Amino acid sequence: MGLLAWIVFGAIAGAIATALMGERSGCLMNIIVGIIGAFVGGALMNFFGRVHLIRFDLRSLVVAVIGAIVFLAILRVLRGPRPPRPV
Repeated sequence: MGLLAWIVFGAIAGAIATALMGERSGCLMNIIVGIIGAFVGGALMNFFGRVHLIRFDLRSLVVAVIGAIVFLAILRVLRGPRPPRPV
């Protein structure tokens, strides 16, 4: 995949993951979370003995979203409790 395809793929995966986790972030952060999530998801799939996923398809997107959710959950644990936002 080309660089532009990775950026678009990361943005889609990151946007889905941040929405599912109830986070609010900008487009650049969604791209970063999605790309890191793709690597985390790929590492998890390797660990469990699944085949390598390098295509731009639904299965790869699901793996990237799961990896991004795992990444966001780890970040949430490391950050600790956050004070509530004023309304």
